[in-house]
Amino acid sequence: MLSKPATMLLGLIYEKPLNAYQIIKRLDYMNVKWWFHIADSTVYSTLKTLEKKGLLLGTAEKVGNMPDRTVYRLSDQGRAAFEDTLRASILQFNYDTNIFSIAAFFLSVFPPEQQQELLQKRLDLLQKYREGIQKQVNPLWESQVPALHAANVKRMMDLVDAEITGTRRLLESCKKKA
Repeated sequence: MLSKPATMLLGLIYEKPLNAYQIIKRLDYMNVKWWFHIADSTVYSTLKTLEKKGLLLGTAEKVGNMPDRTVYRLSDQGRAAFEDTLRASILQFNYDTNIFSIAAFFLSVFPPEQQQELLQKRLDLLQKYREGIQKQVNPLWESQVPALHAANVKRMMDLVDAEITGTRRLLESCKKKA
C-alpha cells in the first residue's frame, strides 16, 4: 500500500499529467492543508521517489526562457498501485481517517457500480467495528475501568459513527449518479 502523500500525488496525476508546481497549486486550491498537510518539499521528494520506483514517468518540458520542468504521468505500474491502494484504503478502517479521505477524493477512478460495492463493503466493516465496541460498553464494565478509559472507548465509537455517516453520504451520492 502506498503512503498517504504518494496516494494523493498519484491521484492528482491520474486525472492528468502535472508538474510539481501544478500539484502544489492544486493542493492549495483543494484546501488539503486543513486536513492533511503536505509540505512542498514532500511533494518534490515523493515525486522523485515514485519516479525511481517506476510508478511515474517524468518528461522534461521547456516553456519559454524558464528552466526545464518535469511533467509526470502514471506508468501502468503506477496506475495499478494507485487503484490497489484506493481499494485497500476503502476496505479497511483506521482511526487515521485521512487514509480514507484521500481515497474518497479519488473514488471516481472506479465505475459507479464498483464505487457503490466498495462503499457498501466499507459500511458493513464499520458496522462490525461499532458492534464490537458496543459489546464492551455497559454499566458493569464502566464501573470497573477508569472514567477516562470509558470515555476514550466511547470517543472511538463516536469516530466510527462519524465514518458510518460519511460513508453513507458518499454511497448515496454514488447512487444518485448511477
